Amino acid sequence: MSVHSKQLPSSLEAEQAILGGMLVYPKVVRDVKDHDLVAEDFFQESHQRLFRAMTYLIEQGSPVEPVGLVTRLNDTQQLHLVGGADYILKLTETAISSANATTYIEVIKSRAQIRKLIETAQKIEAESFENTKPLDALMDEAERSILDVTRQRRTTDFRSSAEILRSVMDRIQMLRSSTEKITGIKTGYIDLDATTNGFQRGDLIILAARPSVGKTAFALNIALQSSLRNQGAVAIFSLEMPCEQLMQRILGAKSEVPINKIRSGYLTNDEMNHIQDAVSEISKTQIYIDDSAMIKMSDIFSKCRKLKSEHGLDLIIIDYLQLISSSSRSNADNRQQEVSEISRSLKALARELDVPVIALSQLSRGVETRQDKHPMLSDLRESGSIEQDADIVMFLYRDSYQKKEEENSNSIDEVDVDIAKHRNGATRRLSLMFAKEINAFFNPEK
Repeated sequence: MSVHSKQLPSSLEAEQAILGGMLVYPKVVRDVKDHDLVAEDFFQESHQRLFRAMTYLIEQGSPVEPVGLVTRLNDTQQLHLVGGADYILKLTETAISSANATTYIEVIKSRAQIRKLIETAQKIEAESFENTKPLDALMDEAERSILDVTRQRRTTDFRSSAEILRSVMDRIQMLRSSTEKITGIKTGYIDLDATTNGFQRGDLIILAARPSVGKTAFALNIALQSSLRNQGAVAIFSLEMPCEQLMQRILGAKSEVPINKIRSGYLTNDEMNHIQDAVSEISKTQIYIDDSAMIKMSDIFSKCRKLKSEHGLDLIIIDYLQLISSSSRSNADNRQQEVSEISRSLKALARELDVPVIALSQLSRGVETRQDKHPMLSDLRESGSIEQDADIVMFLYRDSYQKKEEENSNSIDEVDVDIAKHRNGATRRLSLMFAKEINAFFNPEK
């Protein structure tokens, strides 16, 4: 039997019980309003008409009772369409007590959600058979339609101060009894972890610098160090560099063998042993890389949801924000609006999946025109929404790069990590050491 020939999910009994309850118990009317029940949630068209008539009485400040309802339906010439006065009286006999109203309301709303899901699936099926749209446009529209249905179900109610305080105090007690003071995802960088308490779940972290300063290298080092110290997966979206090149960089940082030697294959036996040891350790981690050159936020959402369900997820890294394709065609000609939509979506991704999201970002050329070339928040390209949505904004500054000095291939540079915005903590400037030859960042004492 096809989907189209099946009866759509509904509950006639639940609909009658709620409508009858509204006619008998004023508290059921309040419950219906509190749970945002609407006429479209009812399957029977006659029940939709009855609910709209009751809603009209509520809005007019009139009591919801049989006589007033019959009068309203008579006035609008709809009484015969709902089964007449006899059916309304029958509803009062099927009324449930106000104590059970919430259960019946949830039944009605859940069946309505399933119907919307079925209707959306049928629409996707029809458009797929028509085959008049490009595949990317069709898939993007399909995923957005499904998300629209699921988002409607994810709304939450208010939580009382007492309930929230219990949750906060439980966490405080847990932290007090723990010897581990890093509450978020550890990066292995002592000053950075001390300042942030580890990257917190649900946070959007922007890592920005001018090209070639080392932001990709730093992000890969964070991915490596986090994967060695935490249990869940680390997802890396590389929109600019193939995954093999990224892994060569990660391998260089772990083995401390120069990247150019890894790429060329001219390795001593000792260096090859270091690489094999590094391969053994990295293979035990859960680093997953997607190097799709063109990717939309909808793709990132779906891939990360799948990864979390299969492996758990501790961290998402995106290199870099400005290369993500907008899912909205209307914004394609307005770059600032497009980037704003992407940054909002990245924050939503962090909150929905309950992981820190690190998004790399370019800086404008304005930083080069100043005498003090340390980046500022205003240097973020298309900065308005990025700065607003981010929980943490970190800038990298490397003095040797800014002075355009010729770097010795064996040099180790000091890099400033400037935490310019920290929504839930202190801002500060800290230092790390960067060995460009092996693509590795170290704590200063090392």
